[in-house]
Amino acid sequence: MLNLSKKKNRFRMIVPAYPAFNIYSRVSNETTALGPLCVASVVNKIKNWDAEVIDENNFRLYGPRNDLGQPDHEFLQKLRPADVVGLYGGLTSTIPRLYEVARFYKKKGAITIAGGQHFVAETILEAFDSCVDYIVLGEGEETIRELLVALEDKQDINKVNGIAYRSNGKVIYTQPRDPITDFDKLPLPDFALVRHAKIKVYPVERIRGCGMDCEFCTVKGKPRFASPERLLESISKLVETKEARHFFVVDDLFGQQRNETIRFCQMLKEYKERTRRLDLFVQIRLDKASDSELLSAMRQAGINTVAIGFESPIKEELEAMNKRVKPEDMISLARIFHKFGFLVHGMFIFGYPLKGEGKFIMPLAERIKRFKKFISKAKIDTIQVLIAGPLPGTELRQRLKEQGRVYLVQDIGWQYYDGNFPLFEPDEPLTAQELQLASRKIMGNFYNIRHMFKIFLNILSFPGLIFFMHNISSGWRKWYRPWRNSLARFGGWIIIKRWTKEFKKSAFPEKLKKAQDYLKNIKDE
Repeated sequence: MLNLSKKKNRFRMIVPAYPAFNIYSRVSNETTALGPLCVASVVNKIKNWDAEVIDENNFRLYGPRNDLGQPDHEFLQKLRPADVVGLYGGLTSTIPRLYEVARFYKKKGAITIAGGQHFVAETILEAFDSCVDYIVLGEGEETIRELLVALEDKQDINKVNGIAYRSNGKVIYTQPRDPITDFDKLPLPDFALVRHAKIKVYPVERIRGCGMDCEFCTVKGKPRFASPERLLESISKLVETKEARHFFVVDDLFGQQRNETIRFCQMLKEYKERTRRLDLFVQIRLDKASDSELLSAMRQAGINTVAIGFESPIKEELEAMNKRVKPEDMISLARIFHKFGFLVHGMFIFGYPLKGEGKFIMPLAERIKRFKKFISKAKIDTIQVLIAGPLPGTELRQRLKEQGRVYLVQDIGWQYYDGNFPLFEPDEPLTAQELQLASRKIMGNFYNIRHMFKIFLNILSFPGLIFFMHNISSGWRKWYRPWRNSLARFGGWIIIKRWTKEFKKSAFPEKLKKAQDYLKNIKDE
């Protein structure tokens, strides 16, 4: 129990580190996860509590490290002892590290609370066996407040909705908690709570939930909206207190509430005209390309980059994902974003498993060709090509498990659930090894060393802007885009090269073979 003789109790929220270098490592070095910060910001408002956030992926500002180069929690616990530790389980690949941290703090006598989308019925018991005391199911802001007050005052834990815990060997689930709809009652995220981090890109949000119901996605439920005024206040506070300029709107689909989104863009346009230039990155549906009023408002507000889930140029795969778009429409829609001046980041899934068997077979070379051709025709600026991950709690995982195609976690390990590794038996004639090599081949063709030379050629062409003195902004865009893309693609080549080097040293090939042999033996029996 908590030490009630103390003036204040400390809550430390921890974002576990990625298990190894991956394509997200560079980005995570410049930002932080918003969900854990929202939880910590609520705790910091509770009487007799203070809170802090340790993001192990962004631990650069005088952060104490141990001999392995990891954040030194032993030192942190001596310097600022935490009574309760929150553990962010939003990314399945970080779960082994989460359990490692939980075991450490449990030995130090702290209460451990985990939450995030990884924790579903399939993984609950595993968490309790790994020194997690309580699991928050669903959104955490209201639950953490009630849970900490109950622990401090020794109240009945069963009255706290939305948690799971183990008592006398039995897993107890309390009543489910309704999703949050009134966001104005929550404090704005306090980025001052993130210790030892250097943040360049600040995450902000207005909309939670997504109504698209994609089979592979963990984000479900009817969208819920905060006011445009709240989002603008979040941004303006960061501009004024952190001199922030770069923002990532983490909403799963920007523009779901069209009229209010346009109103927000208009408000942001007026704000930035009176303060400073801003740069926003959002995720948006491809079909929003048909809404020219929305796109114009977004550009005027300083939204420069859009991330779009194209997923696949193959019709049968899109149908399996429950994606409501036709391949023949995607190229023309993507080009509209390009025409409006947006930088487009395309997100793809290679080799998505179909729902029917024997209905569709496409050779590996043809699949790769389709992806390359689509990316080129759509004029996409940057890409990521991942392998479908059967994440806990998704319909995709359930379907593949019923088909006996998911590799055992005991053989593979949660640390490989980051989209870069094959985790299930793919559709014929593909093999798991081919699945991984193909995604790397597409990325390797796009992110190539040849772009190093293009960077210098673009620099040499810079004086050509003199011919655009009548419209300097148009000339700048024409010059900046190819220069920026060459820089990004050369940087991507460096990342892929490093990832490949790390992969060759990993144990994954042996783990994969073991998992494949197990499934083969089961089928043979």
